[in-house]
Amino acid sequence: MDYQLDLHGQMLMEQYHERLPLYQRLAELADEAVRKALKEQHVTVTVMEHRVKAENSLAGKLELKGAKYHTLDDVTDIVGMRIVTFYSADVDKVAAIINELFVVDWDNSIDKRKLHRLDSFGYNSLHYICRLKDPSNLPCSGDASVTPPKQGEPERLYQLPFEIQMRTALQHVWSTLDHDIVYKGGGVNVPDEYRRQFNRLAGMLELVDEEFSRLRNVLTDYRRQMLALEASGQLDKVDLNSDTFRRYLEAQPFARLNKRIAAINQAELYPVPMMPFLRVLQKLGFETLGEVNRLIEEHSDDAYRLAVSQLGTTDLDILSENIGLQNLCFVYVLKRGGGPAELCQIYDWLNGYDTGNMTLANALFELARTLFSITS
Repeated sequence: MDYQLDLHGQMLMEQYHERLPLYQRLAELADEAVRKALKEQHVTVTVMEHRVKAENSLAGKLELKGAKYHTLDDVTDIVGMRIVTFYSADVDKVAAIINELFVVDWDNSIDKRKLHRLDSFGYNSLHYICRLKDPSNLPCSGDASVTPPKQGEPERLYQLPFEIQMRTALQHVWSTLDHDIVYKGGGVNVPDEYRRQFNRLAGMLELVDEEFSRLRNVLTDYRRQMLALEASGQLDKVDLNSDTFRRYLEAQPFARLNKRIAAINQAELYPVPMMPFLRVLQKLGFETLGEVNRLIEEHSDDAYRLAVSQLGTTDLDILSENIGLQNLCFVYVLKRGGGPAELCQIYDWLNGYDTGNMTLANALFELARTLFSITS
């Protein structure tokens, strides 16, 4: 392909072709190092990708501003990596990891998050220009930050710059839209009216980005508070939700009741998911783990008596581990004057609506009527 390049530009293109295997190797090493470090630090990202700039892309850059680049090393984004996180705080975490892994060229790196005027919105991203750490120049060749690059790699490899862009998912959305709608405008200036509308949308994205980060911090603090209350035994102050109930189940609070019920027929207990009962408990009005704890303390004997009536005349020898909690819920409803309709609701919440649920509820109610002196 013919490019409109001067002699200097042609020389840079020749160097590019000579170095292409090195650029490809550099991209692989940088990507491998970052992925390993992110995994070790338990940092989750939504997108991570790398590329070597294509020939036509580099040629287009040199055609526009080739005089700016004295050497090919001045083109710092021939090898590029993009890392997209969910939250803005994670961008800073990734940046700290990058700083440990590589040699960062601070003079040519840029934090575009700090460049906006107070009255404007725009493209936010953190760009680092980096180089691999050369193991031969380190005090200790066993430095953990130099795992992928190995002794024996071409010396030139450690001199080549590469760019790492770090941003949040919403910042990435803004960048993509800005590039597609504005940058690709074919040289036509965007009227101020449309630019203003675009900037308003950009401001909304920035606000949403900040609110997601704020909300994550609030929820993290909330979970820590709940964990502290659980650890101190203050279960009446621990809200009943999916997080707290899941941890509560890890302590197997229904195990003792389940074993008593299984002993009726010397039955075997097999595990089943217990989280569906969270919805049942919440529908029944339970709001804290303390209330669930009292359900066990106050109604376990009656739940066992109900199980004896259910199983005493059968030879069932396999029971699910939800038998105890299920009977606790039944007893709770019955003791509060509930009838077949309320019992049927529990079956509906657990198994989905089915006409057979009312048949089960009626049979259970008749069984429990004399057991707990229930009057219709």
